[in-house]
Amino acid sequence: MTPPEESMRATESDGSPGLAARLVASLRERIVQWQYPPGFRITEEELCREFGMSRSPVREALKVLAANGFVEQLPRRGYAVRQLDVREIEELYEVRLALELMVVERLASRDAPGEGIADARREWTAQLETPATASSDTLARLDERFHEGLAAVLGNETLLHQLRSINKRLLIFRSIDFARPGRVEETCRQHLAVLDRIAAGDVPGARGAMERNIMAGCAIVETSIADALARAYRMTSRGGGRNVG
Repeated sequence: MTPPEESMRATESDGSPGLAARLVASLRERIVQWQYPPGFRITEEELCREFGMSRSPVREALKVLAANGFVEQLPRRGYAVRQLDVREIEELYEVRLALELMVVERLASRDAPGEGIADARREWTAQLETPATASSDTLARLDERFHEGLAAVLGNETLLHQLRSINKRLLIFRSIDFARPGRVEETCRQHLAVLDRIAAGDVPGARGAMERNIMAGCAIVETSIADALARAYRMTSRGGGRNVG
């Protein structure tokens, strides 16, 4: 049992809305990490047993996940993690690109981009100069922090919320992307190019640098989905996962 799940048992009453929210976060993390891959079946009974709670918060959590597109309800069979296709992932990348192009355009248009830009430059310069020892999952979260950090510097909370939502769905693909030979160094240089163009007030240059960075991941969506499915199959084979038949 993971620490967040232990805290759910220890700190919340069984019917608390906060408990349902924590359960949503825990299940969503399993889905985006593909511990629960597409087609994986989830039932209220099993969640009640695992998390030690009544049906009310479990049912509420599953409704929230369904409303946000993570799971779908099956007639008389509980829920299953939604199947993904290439077009859906490409659409997420398209929306992400639109949001992030707006971020760099506005940052590059400012007289002073902000201290966060200088901090990010130091971090990614150090990453470039240090041999890659972190796991691809760690690098994926570091990359996620870079992009969300730029949005945070901009100060648009609505945009940041939308970007975080998209990034949660794309995390597994980021992780697979960073496992490719040479991708870490390539990403470092792309991030530094984005930061340099922002600092120089070069709006077209900042947009171009960001587009190249994001589309490098989008270009391998089909391969990433196949790799993610293979990874998920290995995980569920070891753990006795439940798939839709």
